[in-house]
Amino acid sequence: MSTLTFLGAVGEVTGSRYLLEVDGDPRPHKLLLECGMHQGGREAEEANAVPFGRLAGELEAVVLSHGHLDHAGLLPKLVREGYRGPIHCAADTAELLEIMLVDAAFVMAKDVEWENRWRARAGKPTIEPLYDEDDVARTLSLCEPHGYGQPVQLSGGVTLVFRDAGHILGSAIVELAIPSGGQQRRLVFSGDLGNPGSVLMKPPEKVYDADLVLMESTYGDRDHRPLTETLEEFAQVLEQAHADGGNVLIPAFAVGRTQEILYHLSVLYHQGRLRQQMVFLDSPMAIRVTELYARKRKALDPEDLKVLNIAAHGDPGQYLPVLRLTRTVEESMAINRIRGGAIIIAGAGMCNGGRIVHHFRHNLERPGTRLVIVGFQAEGTLGREIVDGAERVRVLGEELAVKAHVHTLGGFSAHAGQRELIGWAGAFRGKPRFYLVHGEPEAQQALQVAFAESGIDAEIPTYRQRIEL
Repeated sequence: MSTLTFLGAVGEVTGSRYLLEVDGDPRPHKLLLECGMHQGGREAEEANAVPFGRLAGELEAVVLSHGHLDHAGLLPKLVREGYRGPIHCAADTAELLEIMLVDAAFVMAKDVEWENRWRARAGKPTIEPLYDEDDVARTLSLCEPHGYGQPVQLSGGVTLVFRDAGHILGSAIVELAIPSGGQQRRLVFSGDLGNPGSVLMKPPEKVYDADLVLMESTYGDRDHRPLTETLEEFAQVLEQAHADGGNVLIPAFAVGRTQEILYHLSVLYHQGRLRQQMVFLDSPMAIRVTELYARKRKALDPEDLKVLNIAAHGDPGQYLPVLRLTRTVEESMAINRIRGGAIIIAGAGMCNGGRIVHHFRHNLERPGTRLVIVGFQAEGTLGREIVDGAERVRVLGEELAVKAHVHTLGGFSAHAGQRELIGWAGAFRGKPRFYLVHGEPEAQQALQVAFAESGIDAEIPTYRQRIEL
């Protein structure tokens, strides 16, 4: 009998990883679904550092739903430890990975360099990064991109099909037909389902047949505000910041959220409602991803592209003339001389590193500053501390008072809300078994109750739980 073991994103949003062991003689075929990085505090770092052990050499294939680091960020570590098989992903995900993983290796190297300087002064042994750019290059060489709806044969007689999840460029719902006990069992992994109300991406595809469904539950406890209301609040926040003479800080995930925020700023600009005359995209990775989105226009929602009128060209500056792309450290540092009137979009999205923390240092203690949170903030991150109302936070070794106005705009989420999750799950024929993953316990429990009220039975798995298909 084929089995599935839950190795990550259990009781938490990040660290996606599931082991499939498929019927085989003399031993089962091992496939890994996702290889995500844990994101958060010290516990997440420790979890990421745990070796894969023999698994790295035993795996025959890896299947990836999309390119966000919490789903793909440990792939180079797996390769560093000996994995040499194929990495199956959607075509656009393969291109995103090149940007995401190279950046992750670069940031990791810088963090380790800083840490080792401190360790040398303290007389402690030095450490190594989880992986480096050579590991990333080997990882990218193993990627096998596939189109949506295209059946792919994997080892052990497994058939893979990707469907559009509508979350970010290249995001996929994963369908796997798996031999088990003399029968074919159909496993469907939702991946991260997109928010149908958000812009640029197409709505998530519905899937109708499954025996077992792994279901994300990030926002299982709430619905998002209607986009029109969110946009109006966003416009008012920008107006208030302009009136107060302060800057607007937007910690944005480089893939998906950044491009959506630029879209809405562009619309406000052309409506004459954007008073700020300086919009900085201060993230080399987000800049490269934004340029990739522009090149991949055919994968985006054509109705949204009509609004931007970028169907004929792909230069972001043409639809938002006040946008400035700051690629170098020197350009980023120069922004901190601007005391007001600027919108600064910078990573990391959960404020646990990147250039946004440097802008915090110069803006967080100013009452005129507006901090706009547009994405999920995991436990243990600086962003979560601020959202939960911390009056003082530690940034780059310095304690800062949070005097900025903090606004959380959940309507910009790239994830489906509770209502959309129930609607997607309710499309399945029959009564597949549902397992809720990618959610904090409260969200999972709320979605489990809401599912039950809709006639859907769902279980909440535990770490290392093993189930038969």
